[in-house]
Amino acid sequence: MEYTSPLLSRPAAVVSSGVDAGVAAHYGQPLKEQRALAQGRAVVDLSHLGVVTVTGPDRLSWLDTLSSQRVNALAPGESTQLLLLDIQGRIEFDIRMVDDGATAWLIVEPGLAEPLAQFLDRMRFMLRVEVSDVTDSWAVLGGTAGLEALEGLNRWRDPWPEVSAGGYSYAVVAPDDHPGRGRPWIEWIVPRSELESRTAGLELAGMMAAEALRIAAWRPRQGFETDSRAIPHELDLIRTAVHLAKGCYKGQETIARVHNLGHPPRRLVFLQLDGSQHTLPALDSPVVLDGKTVGRLSSVAQHHEMGPIALALVKRSVDAGAVLTVVDSTGSQDAEGEAVVEEYPAAQEVIVAPDAGQVVGRQSGFLRAPR
Repeated sequence: MEYTSPLLSRPAAVVSSGVDAGVAAHYGQPLKEQRALAQGRAVVDLSHLGVVTVTGPDRLSWLDTLSSQRVNALAPGESTQLLLLDIQGRIEFDIRMVDDGATAWLIVEPGLAEPLAQFLDRMRFMLRVEVSDVTDSWAVLGGTAGLEALEGLNRWRDPWPEVSAGGYSYAVVAPDDHPGRGRPWIEWIVPRSELESRTAGLELAGMMAAEALRIAAWRPRQGFETDSRAIPHELDLIRTAVHLAKGCYKGQETIARVHNLGHPPRRLVFLQLDGSQHTLPALDSPVVLDGKTVGRLSSVAQHHEMGPIALALVKRSVDAGAVLTVVDSTGSQDAEGEAVVEEYPAAQEVIVAPDAGQVVGRQSGFLRAPR
């Protein structure tokens, strides 16, 4: 059964499509909503996200053994990000976690709560933990600042772009210069029955606004920047979601081998798109250099200040100074029956450095900026 948020009854609400179907793309003025969200005056309906709870005295030590992050000493109210990986180190679940002292609250992308709960339930063995998919009872709201109407709720505060304990930055920019500092993101966990009352009188922003701020902050999202091959190194997720000194977990060998001895095969880049077409390319459009496909477009949005922006995964070997082209086949045809193709020149800004990884023997912790 497809989900439909009660907040879509707000005036001028336009429903999102794709993975964000069921909540509003915007409420009539997407750029105005984006400015309000950036200034901490609006909240975003994220009630299509999944929520899983883990209770019991062994919950933190148990999650610590399964995941990429050290959480066995997580303090009540402290937020973190953790990954569940396959044996090759590829991302299966990207989880936002906050523990309130009795319950670990796990927030995941739409459609992933049930498979996550099923996986965790299979891994309980004899430990004192209980796993529940509580998506039907709990919803999520997002924003960049605290709002009085949401006080007293459990909240997850995004650690991005700080380098968490045990993490490592794969970016060439210093933490103080990272664009993610302009997006102090918070997600509140709200009883689903209170979704309308908690947001009554609040200014709402849609997913178009939230996505534009996320892209501008270089923040990867599961299902967009991740695919069946994605490993954390490619997305700079070692900084917030991986503890390099913790004990054994599935996928750790790949994490350690690439970090210490190798390089990730791809790297995440920020793209400033040519806005002269007044349109945006489709997700997964090929990214091309000198006539050859070198990557794919993973996220795209219209930013209220920068114009059209995007994130893309490209081959590590791509010249970091080259102007790329995003090629979008619109699916329509011209008068001669030929497919209509739009090309968007794209200036890239390095997120994950081309020389990321292979830290053994590196003389300093700093990565080289491209010439």
